[in-house]
Amino acid sequence: MRAGDWVAWRGAENYGEIDRVLPLATHLPPATALTRPTRPRIFARVQALLPGIILAAVVAGAAAFVSANVGGPVMLLALLIGMALAPAIEKGTKPSAGVLFASKRILRVGIALLGARVVLGDVVALGWSVAVLVIGGMVCAIAMGVFAARALGHTRQFGVLLGGATAICGASAALAISAVLPRGPELERQTAFTVIIVTSLSTAAMVIYPSLFQLFGLEDRAIGILLGATIHDVAQVVGAGFAVSTEAGETATIVKLFRVALLLPVIFIIGLVYAASRDGPAGDKPQLVPVFLLGFAALVVANSIGLVPASFETALRTLSQACLVTAIAAVGLATPIKDVTEVGWAPLGAAVATTVALLVFCLAGLLFFLPS
Repeated sequence: MRAGDWVAWRGAENYGEIDRVLPLATHLPPATALTRPTRPRIFARVQALLPGIILAAVVAGAAAFVSANVGGPVMLLALLIGMALAPAIEKGTKPSAGVLFASKRILRVGIALLGARVVLGDVVALGWSVAVLVIGGMVCAIAMGVFAARALGHTRQFGVLLGGATAICGASAALAISAVLPRGPELERQTAFTVIIVTSLSTAAMVIYPSLFQLFGLEDRAIGILLGATIHDVAQVVGAGFAVSTEAGETATIVKLFRVALLLPVIFIIGLVYAASRDGPAGDKPQLVPVFLLGFAALVVANSIGLVPASFETALRTLSQACLVTAIAAVGLATPIKDVTEVGWAPLGAAVATTVALLVFCLAGLLFFLPS
């Protein structure tokens, strides 16, 4: 072994550099090879990730506090606070590594726990005609998202992200879909943009849609169906529904939970399509069946057959919300505002077109095919 190689190995304090020059150690005597640092890898990984996870959790807590005391969608607040702090976090530091971990791992836990919200018996009670309406609207929204994104010069992947978030459950769906899309330099900023615009449109819909649907002379149950089928986020659906009446609120919530349940097949299909694609580096392809989807399905089944106690179900829902808010805070911390502005304003038109397409499809379907 040359003296220069020995110095390079001994001076490599970064583990990545040690791994790069480690093959040189094969030329060393066994006793000399023991001088390599022996710190357990698991402790080194936790030490590197923990600061970023704590930072994301603190941002999520701040967003929850502002939302509870001042008002506003908690996920949007978490994203914006995180983006405001993002310039202070340099790429490659320990906090940023933890942030990226949080945005991927904690997100999957939160999505899996969403299954605790769904009870299949309530969904079945809606009837097949409502199910067809909701599924048709979902397909329409995703198709319009892809078409509008491509027409405005963006990728099909961005269209799937935008359309899926509109079709299913807003910010939560955007995060879940991004978890199974191939990784790329544009994905984080596209995800942040989608969360901002879809949450903003959902909030506007919560204010506008109840009065709009009442203009058509619809009964409360029909209004509840439309609210649940067209508003993006769960919180806004509940707010809009109970602002009309108790019946409208309960119906809207059940319809919305059916859309949440559709997250499972939609994510599976998207993951299947991109996993089978030959585009992009092999290492960037998503898993064929993500583990968090299996957890989601298991919780839906367990909750539907009564295996989840009511108190435990409430705890799971709270934990799911906390994980999702922390994950979106992590996305914000890893995505400076300037990165999001580089997406451009053209996708705003695609988001509005997708939202309007979902509204028109569901309203026409209920008026002409499902008269109340």
